[in-house]
Amino acid sequence: MRKLWLFTLVLLVLTFATAAHAQFSVLYYFGTNAEDPLNGNGIVAQGRDGNLYGTAFDGGQFGFGAVFKITQAGTLTTLYSFSGLDGAYPLGGLTLATDGNFYGTTYTSLEEGTLFKIASGGKLTTLHKFTGASDGGEAEAPPIQASDGNFYGTTTGDGTHSYGTIYKLTASGTFTTLYQFDITHGALPVAPLVQGTDGNLYGTTPYGGSDTYGVVFKITTAGKLTVLHNFSDNPDGATPDGGLVQGSDGNFYGTTYRGGNGFGTIFKMTPAGKLTILHSIALSNQGGYPTAGLVQASDGNFYGANTAGVDNGYGELFKITPNGTFSVLYNFDGATGSDPESPLLQHTKGVLYGNALCGGTLGPDTLCSPEETNGVFYSLKAKLKPFVTLLPYSGKVGKKIEFLGQHFTSATTVSFNGTPATVTVKSGTYLTAVVPSGATSGFVTVTTSKGTLTSNKKFQVIP
Repeated sequence: MRKLWLFTLVLLVLTFATAAHAQFSVLYYFGTNAEDPLNGNGIVAQGRDGNLYGTAFDGGQFGFGAVFKITQAGTLTTLYSFSGLDGAYPLGGLTLATDGNFYGTTYTSLEEGTLFKIASGGKLTTLHKFTGASDGGEAEAPPIQASDGNFYGTTTGDGTHSYGTIYKLTASGTFTTLYQFDITHGALPVAPLVQGTDGNLYGTTPYGGSDTYGVVFKITTAGKLTVLHNFSDNPDGATPDGGLVQGSDGNFYGTTYRGGNGFGTIFKMTPAGKLTILHSIALSNQGGYPTAGLVQASDGNFYGANTAGVDNGYGELFKITPNGTFSVLYNFDGATGSDPESPLLQHTKGVLYGNALCGGTLGPDTLCSPEETNGVFYSLKAKLKPFVTLLPYSGKVGKKIEFLGQHFTSATTVSFNGTPATVTVKSGTYLTAVVPSGATSGFVTVTTSKGTLTSNKKFQVIP
């Protein structure tokens, strides 16, 4: 995390309109209340209740970071404060699983960090304490839940070769190390994995590979790893800190922190490993140094954040189309946040949400610099359509699938690529449906009293 430059401007206005017709709002200044989370970071997850859940690297009751819940209107509740004994400094954010709990990691503890689950009410369970031996340590990303129901994740440090690991945690709690990074095949992964529609897991490491500038890799759930691309700095970029997202076209999209024009690149890559540079970022009018990766929104475009800004170095939010048209949506100014290192989340209502690690109006905070402050939680309204998201996005006929959305009632219906399904509505924001006989792979639609919502990804029917 880089130290940021001095700013003295303090703004009390929370909402800003940009030339790109996106409306930015600071929803919460971290540090507003005593024992608040400070320096929000990592992946933000939408819960079954429609609220947003995340982690903060610092703050909380004991100063070792915290897990928080925040409503779409900006009311924040600290759910859990780490004490050091149960973990410290949760860097990666959270993943919502099919059991309704959230899963995450802490970077350190009395040992080398922890893997935990936490209920929406705040009850935390430590699932694994990393030792720094063959199981790795210093995890910076939360695990993901794959279609087999198991959890897969990475550790940034330690392991047999001291370059990090990939692990598996079964739903019953059995921990296994799947892969030891050896620098030749990548080193020090910091981003979460993503499961492709082919069932394999894909990820990045910011270091290692044939040219030491990082790699994109594929690994089977059995642990066989293949390097798909070795970055070379120019023209394809270097140091891919962010994770990958699989687009609706089946390709993977991501960013590099450096390289290209010197300030990072945005790329797409086929599942076979053919990489194309969509955009090489130029600092002078586009910012630079993206660390968070991308999200594909309901309009089909990709959204992300640069940690360095155009005018003042505080960072900005951007949009890029699948064919590479790049536009800046918002420039942070320090008072509205700075150093946005976290990926954006699109809520099923269409709004984008994220954390800025530093900036805001409250502080000072020692994590950034003496002049910096505790960070903010923000929203970006870009006139994006609402949708539904599924857990998981694949399954056999008869499997129960979970849905997050809004306006669900007893009259709500679900269709898997045109085939009606049996629905159980749990709340206005959460329902389940069984994959019906005769269903085929494709988009899933949910019809509510407010209209029809479409899944943001295609559902894969497993034979």
